[in-house]
Amino acid sequence: MPVLKSSHENPADDAGLVLELNGVSRVFSLHSGEFLALDQVDLQVRRGELLVLTGRSGSGKSTLLHLVAGLDRATSGNVRVAGKNITGLNESDLAAFRGAKIGVVFQFFQLLPTLTALENVLLAMDFVDVIPKAQRHARALSLFEQFGVRDQADKLPAALSGGQQQRVAIARALANDPELLVADEPTGNLDSETAEGVFHLLKSLTQLGKTVLLVTHERALPVAADRIIELRDGRILAETLSAGSSAVAACGGVV
Repeated sequence: MPVLKSSHENPADDAGLVLELNGVSRVFSLHSGEFLALDQVDLQVRRGELLVLTGRSGSGKSTLLHLVAGLDRATSGNVRVAGKNITGLNESDLAAFRGAKIGVVFQFFQLLPTLTALENVLLAMDFVDVIPKAQRHARALSLFEQFGVRDQADKLPAALSGGQQQRVAIARALANDPELLVADEPTGNLDSETAEGVFHLLKSLTQLGKTVLLVTHERALPVAADRIIELRDGRILAETLSAGSSAVAACGGVV
């Protein structure tokens, strides 16, 4: 079975956009007053792109990712994913849409410790009920095979290395064949060699038609992103086309 071939309808809008932000702002209410984390951000991401978000701590990159992933809500503006405006969805509809259309990869893996690697991925499919039940076990093992962790399927997360846990987490994020994969510092808890392998894995997904939005502090990526967006004070400061592994270093302000 082709691992990343859609097993359900996979609509695309006319422009081929998987992600579109229009005038998106996010304001947090703090004891000291209001904090503007994102300020009227406009962004478009097409199918098959690897987009990297960089910037200093507090620049708004993680806030932007959380809005895109449906883990937080914009104060104003609209966020469209796979042609759907997710801004006004209620919590139940948003959770269902996120499970089916958006895969999320976290820095610290967030695997359930009492479930095996295989059970973690199967649970993601059971929760959303998009992939036919008879196909779920084979799909999970096929993902593991592609990502080099097939022999770890029956192990608990604690028995896996950091790199293996992250590969399982990416398999879980892809379990329901989502339109968009968002990754928040996915290599921040890994050694440099393992991190390089994860970067290459994420890049390979775009070559199979997946769209990846990646937040990172890395000064230099070992793979070429299609675009690198630098955020500062909640706004897009610069947009750079990657020329290779030195492209991120060309964006000032990355720490």
